[in-house]
Amino acid sequence: MIGRLSGVLLEKTPPQLMLEVQGVGYEVDVPMSTFYSLPDVGERVTLYTHLVVREDAHLLYGFASESERKAFRQLLKISGVGARTALSLLSGMSVAELVQAVATQDAGRLTKVPGIGKKTAERLLLELKDKLGAELVAGVAVNRAAPASDDVLHALLALGYNEKEARHALKLLPGGLGVSDGIRQALKSLARS
Repeated sequence: MIGRLSGVLLEKTPPQLMLEVQGVGYEVDVPMSTFYSLPDVGERVTLYTHLVVREDAHLLYGFASESERKAFRQLLKISGVGARTALSLLSGMSVAELVQAVATQDAGRLTKVPGIGKKTAERLLLELKDKLGAELVAGVAVNRAAPASDDVLHALLALGYNEKEARHALKLLPGGLGVSDGIRQALKSLARS
């Protein structure tokens, strides 16, 4: 099993990258969360990896953090969820958001991810309920968004901003704002960027 790769980033073509390790180029599929955190081509990078061996291919998946890889492995254990679906899920939401969605049994949050329908979301929530490790849940307690932040996020998404822009605007907001003030300040910061 290949558990970690450390080398020079040769190519970045979403969702795949090429990593040169000791003269060997590894093609690695990564979730978009990892892809966005990659350095420039030519720089060194270290990825936690998971190797999937199939009859027709050996596929290597890479992750920026150990918690992403653990979540990916938990998703693969669920009947009907393959590597592509797991990768799509981790591209559409962070591990903390996944843990929060499972903790609150929020199927609507999961169905926002492309390729995840209502039945798949419900199966994910049911099967992940007690299976996400304590170390993943501990990260959520610190990062859990306040309910007002959730409302501001939904409002920005409804106004046509993509999730990355909306979440970035939320990070810039001071704590303790109400929904209307939060929306107003987020729109101002989005207008400046």
